[in-house]
Amino acid sequence: MKIIARDIPPRAAWTLEQAGIHPLLAQLYAARGVQSTQELDEGLARLIPPNEMLGLSAAAQLLADAIAANKKLCIVADYDCDGATACAVAIRGLRMLGANNVNYIVPDRVVDGYGLTPPISQRVKDSGADVLITVDNGIASLEGVASARALGLQVLVTDHHLPASVNAQIVLPDADVIVNPNQPGCTFASKSIAGVGVMFYVLLALRAELRQRGVFDAQTQPKLDVLLPLVALGTVADVVKLDANNRRLVAQGLKRVRAGAMPAGLAGLFVAAGRSAPAATTFDFGFSLGPRINAAGRLSDMTLGIECLLTDDAAQGEALAKTLDGINRERREIEGTMRDQAFAIAESLFDDDEVPPPAICVFDPEFHEGVVGIVASRIKDKLHRPTFVFAASAAPGREHELKGSGRSIAGFHLRDALDLVAKRYPGVLLRFGGHAMAAGCTIEEDNFDTFEHGLNEVAQAWLDDATLTRRLETDGPLKPEYRRVELVDVLHKEVWGQGFAPPTFSEEVDVVSQRLVGEKHLSLKLKHQGQPVDGIWFGHTEKLPERVKLAFRLDADAWNGVRRVRFLVEAAEL
Repeated sequence: MKIIARDIPPRAAWTLEQAGIHPLLAQLYAARGVQSTQELDEGLARLIPPNEMLGLSAAAQLLADAIAANKKLCIVADYDCDGATACAVAIRGLRMLGANNVNYIVPDRVVDGYGLTPPISQRVKDSGADVLITVDNGIASLEGVASARALGLQVLVTDHHLPASVNAQIVLPDADVIVNPNQPGCTFASKSIAGVGVMFYVLLALRAELRQRGVFDAQTQPKLDVLLPLVALGTVADVVKLDANNRRLVAQGLKRVRAGAMPAGLAGLFVAAGRSAPAATTFDFGFSLGPRINAAGRLSDMTLGIECLLTDDAAQGEALAKTLDGINRERREIEGTMRDQAFAIAESLFDDDEVPPPAICVFDPEFHEGVVGIVASRIKDKLHRPTFVFAASAAPGREHELKGSGRSIAGFHLRDALDLVAKRYPGVLLRFGGHAMAAGCTIEEDNFDTFEHGLNEVAQAWLDDATLTRRLETDGPLKPEYRRVELVDVLHKEVWGQGFAPPTFSEEVDVVSQRLVGEKHLSLKLKHQGQPVDGIWFGHTEKLPERVKLAFRLDADAWNGVRRVRFLVEAAEL
């Protein structure tokens, strides 16, 4: 582990500080590429205008015509938190804008797989729908869209994933309208917007179209900002890059949650997770609420998650949130068992010098396919290697197939690696897709060894010592005057996440004492620049030397009614 400090552009930090930003925040923002206070303006007026997203105008016209004709609309969702929030935003927003007949279908992870498939299109047609709207999927569903069109359905694809590629050529589905900032020709600046964000923009464009048609004016139009708590949750939970536009969406959602203005189910999730809505943070969205929604799609039926986000009844919201919490507890138990088994298998792959191979591939017949992605992420984090974890498919008639989920490290594009394996070993990959840092694939069980060999072959060629050295970027030393509870609260209220990392500081400290708590956490008494401070290193038991360089985040805990600063250790440079 190499702990390094980010560069802090002095001119940008000075400019922000002169504009009234707290000196510590000015340094943190400057280190993350912010150069002016305009980038920090959270006002909705600063959002990128909808007319810059390709297809929005056509989508608005299609939906406005459908509403005027009282057509039946059906949302085809996805089974993760982004897909669930996008579905809830679509249904709530369309109803607010006059759609009287809107329902949804969410694929089953095991039976249906990912995206719009021909059988799902048939189910939409059988439901009596006239218009099929995908959220957080559809851009690569060439057959599913073609089937829907052949059945006489109008198809609106809203997505944020990359399009399909056939023979190195991008191919788009034959939908009536496509809204996706990552489709060719779209100049929308926020390419990292989540699926729920795309759907929110569709609703903004639809409202403008209905306003132009005289359905309502600026004073009587529905207030779509009530949907922003859901937009914020889906954006953070999908771990998309928090560029300036995404940070505004998240900040606006957090603002409303803290004020108590949120759907009943969201309020129920805060209670079930034991988190405080008035003090809500991006951490709550990413690590407390998001996993509870995701658990439904992993182990049960995402309908539970969507219904939780749709209900306006407090009692029902609380009940659904408790159900999701129970499913998440089951998910954690399954994950814990799988993680231990997967680590044991992975460590058996080490060479005589206890060095892991360039890529890790793990399979056990007992693994649950709904949790393979989480386990792959855990192994990747611990071993710093591109990792795939496979489970036997639970889909009827496909028991001989393995479904794998992969996570990668910086410098190794996982989807491109799969593409190269597919070219070198034709027929081994039945299906695959994804991004640089996360991807999925399906293989025959008999081809596991070939896939493992092929992925390691690519990793051996692409990865070097620098890439394989784990690096943790931090914000450098923490000035003693910034070690204050009120500053901890200020930092927690800001929008941090993927691509806009939460503040992590690093420097050498003295370890005064250390002891294990709960058998798996290291409780520390430290001296930071000569002054005592408590620390905790969750999930680690290894003893630290008397003086060590630590990377840590700031937190505050309470003891006898007094709040004190505590260091949450992220890593040690040993």
